[in-house]
Amino acid sequence: MKEILPNEVAALLKENSTINIIDVREVDEVKTGKIPNAMHIPLGLVEFRMQDLEKSQEYIMVCRSGGRSARAAKLLEDHGYKVMNMMGGMNEWEGPIE
Repeated sequence: MKEILPNEVAALLKENSTINIIDVREVDEVKTGKIPNAMHIPLGLVEFRMQDLEKSQEYIMVCRSGGRSARAAKLLEDHGYKVMNMMGGMNEWEGPIE
């Protein structure tokens, strides 16, 4: 599985690169703030929502510390999706939140 550092994600956002971020934390966790324009799909629903995603696009998976997003990334990768896991999760995120 590919991995990406939070500062690399922040740099992509700053460049206005078109990136697809999926936050797999629970609803109450996301209420504290998420990366701007990140799609929220709780980990337990990823399996049921994967058909809403495009296999031609790459997705960056995010959670609180990187563990749940790694599980989500593995699941999607096993189904043919291009994904990266943001190491350290929101605990390491220093960029903007919404």
